[in-house]
Amino acid sequence: MRVGAVVGLVLGTATPGGGFPLYGDAYAELLNAQEPAIRIETRNTKGSNENVPLLEAGKLDLGLVAGELASAALAKAGTGLRIVAAMYSSPGMFVVRADSPVRGIPDLKGKPVVLGTQGSGITVLGRLVLQSLEISFKEILLEKAADGPPMLEDGRAAALWGAGVGWPAFAAIAKAGGRFIAPDADEIRRILAKQPSLQAVTLPAKSYPGQDVALASVGSWSFVFARPGLPEEQGYLLARALHRAEGALAARLDQARESTAANIAAAAPRIDLVHPGALKYLRESGLLETP
Repeated sequence: MRVGAVVGLVLGTATPGGGFPLYGDAYAELLNAQEPAIRIETRNTKGSNENVPLLEAGKLDLGLVAGELASAALAKAGTGLRIVAAMYSSPGMFVVRADSPVRGIPDLKGKPVVLGTQGSGITVLGRLVLQSLEISFKEILLEKAADGPPMLEDGRAAALWGAGVGWPAFAAIAKAGGRFIAPDADEIRRILAKQPSLQAVTLPAKSYPGQDVALASVGSWSFVFARPGLPEEQGYLLARALHRAEGALAARLDQARESTAANIAAAAPRIDLVHPGALKYLRESGLLETP
């Protein structure tokens, strides 16, 4: 909606305690600081699974959508959703307590595993990984992402799944001495053979306390989507504000280092899925060649 010369935009994130609200708050605050003509306000939702239909219905202007759910939404014939920002790539993996006997993903067979909240794209990614490796397990879904670490700490869960840099649950458990369990090279090959929409991605070394080496895994890109019909001018302003806010975003959140204007087009499955206003800015700024 427009109030005077300022356009108000509602951004759907996810449940409190997860990575999406953390990212969404930083994205909104720092883009607002760079562009006085827009005012982004965040709204907690159930996550990617809810954000997509809310965007499609025009009940959100912008929404954070993770990995597999983003790929599925963009693959729908005639979708009106468009990309206004590439958030980050998300290497998925498990974390266990320091004293856990689990040393590899096969050790999770038959054990209770926290996959995340019901509406999260990260949850979908974890389920696909275990299914691709044909590992049966006891799935635990959460109402709030913040409920996960206590379940690992008190033994109700053998492992907790998550993805990417800056994942709050990973940070909490790693600080307490937890260990990360990622797929090995053969498991990555098997997963990618069954899930061609995923890609090989790497968690950089020292992303979390005690994680001294880079961890190879699988994952995909998460995006900021715009609702169908978001005016071109607003997409342009969002891309311009992101370009100006890149340094501040990277300084605020490690996982936002990939949130660059150049990555809007670089990470998109197809260039026509980028919002036309964002494309206009990328071309004007020299970040994308004009065909």
